[in-house]
Parts: sequence; C-alpha cells; structure tokens
Amino acid sequence: MSVDVRLEKLQHWLDGCLPELFAARGWGAPGTARLTPASSDASFRRYFRWQDGERSLIVMDAPPPQEDCRPFVKVAGLLAGAGVLVPEILAGDLEQGFLLLSDLGRQTYLEVIDEANADALFADALEALLAFQRLPLGADLPSYDDALLRRELQLFPDWYLQRHLGVTLDGAQLEAWQGVCDLLVNSALAQPKVLVHRDYMPRNLMLSEPNPGVLDFQDAVYGPVTYDVTCLFKDAFLSWPEARVRAWLERYWTLAHDAGVPVHGELEDFLRASDLMGVQRHLKVIGIFARIRHRDGKPKYLTDVPRFFGYIEAVVSRRPELAALGELLAGLPQAEELPA
Repeated sequence: MSVDVRLEKLQHWLDGCLPELFAARGWGAPGTARLTPASSDASFRRYFRWQDGERSLIVMDAPPPQEDCRPFVKVAGLLAGAGVLVPEILAGDLEQGFLLLSDLGRQTYLEVIDEANADALFADALEALLAFQRLPLGADLPSYDDALLRRELQLFPDWYLQRHLGVTLDGAQLEAWQGVCDLLVNSALAQPKVLVHRDYMPRNLMLSEPNPGVLDFQDAVYGPVTYDVTCLFKDAFLSWPEARVRAWLERYWTLAHDAGVPVHGELEDFLRASDLMGVQRHLKVIGIFARIRHRDGKPKYLTDVPRFFGYIEAVVSRRPELAALGELLAGLPQAEELPA
C-alpha cells in the first residue's frame, strides 16, 4: 500500500499548530478530528476539510516546487481589503506549502445554479467582481502582457493540435494562426486594466453569507477588464443561451460604468472585446485540458472541450475578423478525445 507522505507531513503540521491557534482565538482545545478530501483541481493543489463537531476548517496542500502559497496569501489580502469574502488565513507554513483556512461552505455556484436562480446569483457575483476591479493597480502583481497572452495561446497548437490530435501547423495554416494570435493579443492589450482573477467562474464561487465566497484566486494579474466577466458567463462546465449571456454582459457594462470601473465607453466595443477575450481564453483552456490529459493523466477535463469549441464558433459567426480561425478549426479532425 502506498504511503501519502505529504498527508502525513500535513497531519503532523496540524497537530503542532492547532492547539496554539485554538488557544489564541479562545476556541477551546481541538477535539478528535480527521481530514477528509474537500476538493481538488487541475493543478497539484489539494484541499482537505478538518472537522471537529460543528467546527470546520479547510487545509490547503500546495506541494513545492510545483505550487507556491505566497501568491494566494497576497491576493487574499487584496480581495479581503476590497470587501470580497475570501478564506481567512488562520495559519500557514509557506515553505512546506501548507495553509489552514476558514471554511466558506460546501456548495459552489456550479452545484446550485439553475435557470431560476442564475440572475440573483450572478448579481452577487458581479457585485464582488466590481469590488475588486475598483482596486488601484498598486500591488506588485504580474501583468497580463504580450508574452503571457502568447504563451497561453501556444498551449492550443502544442498540446491540443500536436499532442492530442497529431496535427502540426505549417505554411498557410501557421501564418493564419499567427495572424489570429496577433488579433487576440492586440485586442486584449488595448483594453483598460484591472485586477483579473483569471478563473472567475461558478466552480470557484461559494454559496456563502455574504455571497459569494471567492476561491482559487492565486493566479491573479493586472489585465483586460473583460476577462473575468467573460469567464463568468462562458464557463468551462456549463453554458447559457447566447441572448441571456448578452443581457448579463450588458448589465455588467452598465454597472461598471456606474461603479467607476474602467470599461469601454461604447457597449459594442465592450462586447467585441469580450468576444475576442473569450476566444483567447477558450483556446488556452482547450490546450490546458489536453495537457492535463496527456501530461498529468486526468482525462475527464477533455469531455468539456466541445463546449469551448461551441463558444468559439458562436463568436466566429459574428466576427468576420476571425474568419481565418474558423477555417483553421473547420479543417481539424473531430474535436473529441483520441487514443494517446
């Protein structure tokens, strides 16, 4: 039987820090409890729930050198300062990659959202989004610059086309792809800049009080204002009718203006920027899902790849400047998982 050495180290760390933490907060001594898996994601991070009767805490295991807790701690402070509900950091060992966090609950937006409650839940999500988009750009966060945008786009030909489908772009196809990348990158760089969560979607929003609790923000950067709102409504794991998405985007645009968030002056300019930003993200995520399949041995994410192609096709159909991308995608083998 294999031994989970990381879990043993985590348990040992908890045994050492919990009594001191509980005494300092006047919580009384921790009782008998055990760790149970709370969630995992596409990275190397794992989350466990520590529960002692009614008391419940979350433990993050972020193994170095693959993961670094410091950005999580830093961005948590920024978001909390903006009035956004994020996990409170109760204790940590940054060198080992362990954090003890407050528990924001057990239900994500993804688990509870439906056609009836979506308007109300997304209204709360937009309020939180606007709160951190109003933050000044004074923290030392990375920038969503030309190099990062292009590295993300390159995941699509490297991992989805070449590694997954066995397709290598060359000649006219490669030239068309480079032209598409230039268009998407230039559009992103031309947008007003705000703090960008980078994964602001229902899976990372908790049904909480106040609502929502925000998770998975450690990769935050300063970048395009349309990124997070586009991510929210064009999710990796569920889709909404185009007309409803447009209405939500229009609502956000109005609220952003009223809140003083830097956003495009004209609605149509904003909607075009959102469309192109979405395509950049969708191509990136398709590449990431293929990488997770072939590098990390997690095939389940590829089942959502057709959803992203659907988003892209809808944008291509209304944005003539993306015709070259439409032709390139139309010439690919079927977008489905192939044998390794």
